[in-house]
Amino acid sequence: MAGGIVPSSGGREPGKDYPGETTMYVIIACIVAAMGGLIFGYDIGISGGVTSMTPFLKSFFPSVYRKESGIQSSNQYCKFDSQILTLFTSSLYIAALLASFVASWITRRFGRTWTIFYGGLVFVVGAVMNGLAQNLAMLIIGRLLLGVGVGFASQSVPLYLSEMAPYKMRGALNQMFQLFITIGILIANVLNYFTNRMENGWRWSLGLAAVPGLVILVGGIFLPETPNFLIDRNRSEEAKKRLQRIRGVANVDEEYNDLVAASEASKKVTNPWHRLFFDRNYRPQLTYSVALPSLQQITGINVVMFYAPVLFKTLGFGGDASLMSALITGGVNVLATFVAIWLADRKGRRTLFLAGGIQMFISQLVVGGLIWYKFKWSGEGNISGAYAIIVVLFICAFVTGFAYSWGPLAWLVISEILPLEVRSAGQSVNVSLNMFWTFVIGQAFLILLCHLKFLLFFVFAICVLGMSLFIYITLPETKGIPIEEMSRIWSLNSFWKKYIPTEDGVKLEEI
Repeated sequence: MAGGIVPSSGGREPGKDYPGETTMYVIIACIVAAMGGLIFGYDIGISGGVTSMTPFLKSFFPSVYRKESGIQSSNQYCKFDSQILTLFTSSLYIAALLASFVASWITRRFGRTWTIFYGGLVFVVGAVMNGLAQNLAMLIIGRLLLGVGVGFASQSVPLYLSEMAPYKMRGALNQMFQLFITIGILIANVLNYFTNRMENGWRWSLGLAAVPGLVILVGGIFLPETPNFLIDRNRSEEAKKRLQRIRGVANVDEEYNDLVAASEASKKVTNPWHRLFFDRNYRPQLTYSVALPSLQQITGINVVMFYAPVLFKTLGFGGDASLMSALITGGVNVLATFVAIWLADRKGRRTLFLAGGIQMFISQLVVGGLIWYKFKWSGEGNISGAYAIIVVLFICAFVTGFAYSWGPLAWLVISEILPLEVRSAGQSVNVSLNMFWTFVIGQAFLILLCHLKFLLFFVFAICVLGMSLFIYITLPETKGIPIEEMSRIWSLNSFWKKYIPTEDGVKLEEI
């Protein structure tokens, strides 16, 4: 293949069966690793609830408290407009962005499981510091440490899941990461609802983040390393035994030989970052590593997940009502993720991407329209009764559409399309951009809501429409294709074959 890429398959067609089955050993390993999503989800859910709690605002953000209580302003759109307050939430994601580059090197040099362990360790330290915080500096430093943990977990867990899972079950097992993100959000929402009734309950909400951190810290110690990494470290005999164990059969020669061939090809790449960015054979992988995490965030999902209680308070819900509404959206988020796990390996990635995009587009338009009808441009008024229920229902419809499509599939597709030689580098690009856009949207949302008002939801709807068209035009179906065979789909695809050289110069039949 042009550009020095060695085919990993010796000419096999994508989708050929490897012997083996889905063993309990690999299921347990994937579930334990996927619990790395708990720390990401817990943080997403906890921050919005805490920033809506009156004792927390009084202690650290008194100016926001005065606006939120109506002492200074009655404009609902601008209640929580504070860049310092949003920095508390979004600073974590700048730290995660920077940490992802360090995690890329650790993942490649020391392995996926040690990266998971280090992420859990740093996250626990950050959680303890947040729970004991006496001033804003302690809060921000704690958040930065949490970000390092999230960056490490987001870098290593999707790679681990894709490399451990049998290719026929890769969609379901890989999406366990997103499932545990949603479970983390739900747990955080439940805790916020109850700690809101306690004096200084925010300390419990922030400090209990140490629990999911401890889970992945311990998991990182006991998890088995992937065959891919063992082969890459020249531990061939151990790798073959590991592959036999996770596949449940003795005859793994074909898959093992393909993994060895991919590893040998990757070792010829002395600078994976240069290869990813400048070798034309990696244009699709680079494109999706950049596009999918960026587009995932401009859906506006983390506006809802971060600031759900704040958003509902902005719409005039009371304190308990806003937290209960956030709890409802968190529960819907978990349930809808099971839809993705069930259907990704049956209906395919493209189908779910497009169906979810249509559902999110319609929901954002309706939510924006409902807010416009009630508050107009002035921001005066409140939402209550049946109208409030309708708003919550359409926000839940939006969350549902994301949870079975762009939520899990953006992580899944990138982790499965990256060849071994650029896998850590590509995943680092994915994580860093995900965190960058999470920071930007999180930091900008409250000020944008204050100035754009209901129009902000229409902006998100237009973004969702555009990204759905991007998927429709460019993304080939990746379900049922072994991870080491994925490089062949680009020269077979009607869009990418114009840019990717075919194998040995032979024009392949389009799939």
